[in-house]
Amino acid sequence: MRQVGQPEMARIDPKGTRLSYRMERLMLTPLFRFSLRVVLPFALCFGLGSAWLSNEANQKLVFGTIADLRERIESRPEFQVRVIAIDGGSPELAETVRTALDVDLPSSSFDLDLDALQDKALTIDAVKKADLRIRQGGILQVDIVERMPAVLWRDAEGLRLLDSKGVLVGPAARRADHAALPVIAGEGAEDAVPEALRLFAVTGPIKSRLRGFERMGARRWDVVLDRDQRIMLPETGAVQALERVIAMDEAVDMLSRDLVTVDLRLPRRPTIRMTRNATEEMWRIKAIEAGGAVQQ
Repeated sequence: MRQVGQPEMARIDPKGTRLSYRMERLMLTPLFRFSLRVVLPFALCFGLGSAWLSNEANQKLVFGTIADLRERIESRPEFQVRVIAIDGGSPELAETVRTALDVDLPSSSFDLDLDALQDKALTIDAVKKADLRIRQGGILQVDIVERMPAVLWRDAEGLRLLDSKGVLVGPAARRADHAALPVIAGEGAEDAVPEALRLFAVTGPIKSRLRGFERMGARRWDVVLDRDQRIMLPETGAVQALERVIAMDEAVDMLSRDLVTVDLRLPRRPTIRMTRNATEEMWRIKAIEAGGAVQQ
């Protein structure tokens, strides 16, 4: 009960106190502070920017400015490619690669698709590997690994060069241009190049008489010599069989005789077929010997 003459105390509004308390509690919450400092400004900026860009004229202005800035940067002299340097192949192959790349110079390095250019270089049969990069000074460097021809492949289309794995290298105009390479022919010959090269490696003593290797039935090889002679090799162990024939030739000059074929298709039963004249001469001698034996 208030006494007479005592001043009345001001009443405190409880609503204001609760609101301040809740705001202070919210400000102590990390998520609320993050939303107030980051999310809210970002949302405002994004909304204002979206509203501004929704105008077509503003869009053209922004995209035009970006395109103009990009063009200015890309057209700077330090980004211009003016020379193509090709290393690793013959001059003829380098010129073929240059033509296949078909790059208009000068050109901005930003406009060159190196992966696409590499694919173009690899479409050339004689190119085994190609690496492209842009060097300082505006140089497009092309490093290539050239396929080296290992055999001459004769088929219905003529002579073609293959590497040691049977991959096409390119056409061959004349046999004389590649006299050091062996010639292969026959069904499936291009798929058995490694074996043909192993056979060629052991033909040293008869290499001067060698005319080539013919694949028979896509299963085995015939060694073709001059004077229409053939060595018919088995499907398996062909190199060892050829080595035995060469050893016999060195011992008794077997291949210098009137032989047509040396058949080793059955390794345990090798056979020799002589020419017709040699066969007739053999039978004549046998007949003479048989007649002399009867007279005795």
